[in-house]
Amino acid sequence: MKDEPLVLGIETSCDETGIGIVRGHTLLADAIASSVDEHARFGGVVPEVASRAHLEAMTPTVDRALADAGVTLNDIDAIAVTAGPGLAGALLVGVAAAKAYSLGLGKPLYGVNHLAAHVAVDQLEHGALPKPCVALLVSGGHSSLLLVPDVASDVRPLGATVDDAAGEAFDKVARVLDLGFPGGPYIDRAAREGDPGSVFFPRGKYDDGTYDFSFSGLKTAVARWVEARERAGEPVPVADVAAAFQEAVVDVLTRKAIAACKDNDVSHLLIGGGVAANSRLRALAQERCDKAGIQLRVPRPKLCTDNGAMVAALGSELVAAGLAPSDLGLPADSSLPITQVLV
Repeated sequence: MKDEPLVLGIETSCDETGIGIVRGHTLLADAIASSVDEHARFGGVVPEVASRAHLEAMTPTVDRALADAGVTLNDIDAIAVTAGPGLAGALLVGVAAAKAYSLGLGKPLYGVNHLAAHVAVDQLEHGALPKPCVALLVSGGHSSLLLVPDVASDVRPLGATVDDAAGEAFDKVARVLDLGFPGGPYIDRAAREGDPGSVFFPRGKYDDGTYDFSFSGLKTAVARWVEARERAGEPVPVADVAAAFQEAVVDVLTRKAIAACKDNDVSHLLIGGGVAANSRLRALAQERCDKAGIQLRVPRPKLCTDNGAMVAALGSELVAAGLAPSDLGLPADSSLPITQVLV
């Protein structure tokens, strides 16, 4: 609706400069400039490289988003920006830019939580979130289970990874298998040609009665298995290893997510974050949700990875809820707790 506020969202928590423009639950623009190619030769994101890339990409990406949406800066009603968690230097670039736009345009500023934004973005595709829902967020930096009574004001942690995040494990295993970076898409593709039952890799914290995750031991088990084959002079079946590793990850993720829904009497599960683009995770989650009578919501892959649309979506939710905007002294907090949706 035309009378809903037009919100500009800025995301710079890692290596994507994301600018989104949203009106209510309608996505008008989602422009992204990624520096992933600059990090690939290092096998991981280099914070200083990411920060410099954000500086260079910020203004052009904002201009592109405005053009895509067919609006001008003067049409914007509010600015939302990821204030944390994320890489400190990268966050600072986005927060500083958001403050400049807010001050220059005389528009309210909303510093938002990156993880809550991954939950809010689903509304752009599937409409208003059921209250409550359970959210499984899986990415390069996070593996979390959340109870979400209200994405604008009440997000409660149920469990999280105690070591490597799922996406981090994908990157490390892809490196062991001489695949590319980031590892998720490469392993997903390789696994389609492999047999997930060819090797059984350990499932960390599988039956421990918590909602926490652990993928460090799994990553090490894959590396040791590959090293043993290489020492014996035997070929490494890359597709089979990729499929078996991927199956171990998604087995644990979906098992605990379904348990969280049942234990909290919640009938809707939302999956977000970069790893939510994984085809096997989507398929197994759907299979297990159908069996348990749970409704599954997963945004399209482009909205799962870091983007400005998710920040704008959460900003729009905060404006609609009538919450007071952030102060211009808004800090960037690399370890911002999920319980703090608005900074």
